[in-house]
Amino acid sequence: MSYYKILGFKKEPFSTSPDPEFLYLAKDHDTVLVNTLIELRLRRGLSVILGDIGTGKTSLSRKLIQELSQREDFIFHMVLDPGFLDEEEFLKYLLKNFGTEANSSSLIDLKETLEKFLFQKGVIEDKTVVLIIDEAQKLNPNSLETLRILLNYETNEFKLLQLVLLGQLELHTKIMSIPNFLDRISFKYTLNPLSKKETAEMIEFRVRKAGYSSKMHLFLDEAIEEIYNYTKGYPRRITLLCHKALKELILRNRFVVDAKLVLDLIEKEKKTGWYSQLTLPKAETGE
Repeated sequence: MSYYKILGFKKEPFSTSPDPEFLYLAKDHDTVLVNTLIELRLRRGLSVILGDIGTGKTSLSRKLIQELSQREDFIFHMVLDPGFLDEEEFLKYLLKNFGTEANSSSLIDLKETLEKFLFQKGVIEDKTVVLIIDEAQKLNPNSLETLRILLNYETNEFKLLQLVLLGQLELHTKIMSIPNFLDRISFKYTLNPLSKKETAEMIEFRVRKAGYSSKMHLFLDEAIEEIYNYTKGYPRRITLLCHKALKELILRNRFVVDAKLVLDLIEKEKKTGWYSQLTLPKAETGE
């Protein structure tokens, strides 16, 4: 029997898979989701979300897709690994995944085919076409230039293609070096780690979402204090540590996670050489 069933869960509460149902919408995440959806509905073009590793960008992208899936007037595709070699490869990929193709491999034909597709969907059929790119820091200068050109496809009222880029902080440096790409960003935001209060709320949210129904808190306040101190509020680290804590809970035949249990796990990581103390400063948000 899985450990989570032993503890009374219906699902695993601290899976690292980006399940949108288990995304705790902290203040930053909620702000990004709401504003990005507004930008997409208004068809304003380009939104950029930055964040350090483990701040919840991928989970947020899945939540965005879940929201778009509920609307029939959206056509969307998500790019998980945008490491394209050149403009031709990128354009062919886009056409293929939007279900169309060009008559030849020339760049002019590829661009014209994509523009006709976007016009057909956006103007004739009144659909909103969205391209979401995760790990956008992997985009090379040529790919960013391709996206800039695609943002030029527009009517007098709106952009024909809506872009949402989610990437690590190094994406900021790349964008800043391309002024005519930077000035096309309609909405930009940098995700910060969670606060101590949000860390506690995230743990409780995921525990209850997984089906835990006892009135007793599974994680004591003292345990959450140590979890926050160790993870610095990074959602991925919180999830991993809480998963280990629940497994250890069963091994020790205990009923609640206390500070000692958490500290023992942290000490074990230090001894095995897998301890990494995050010292990166929090990034500032901006719109």
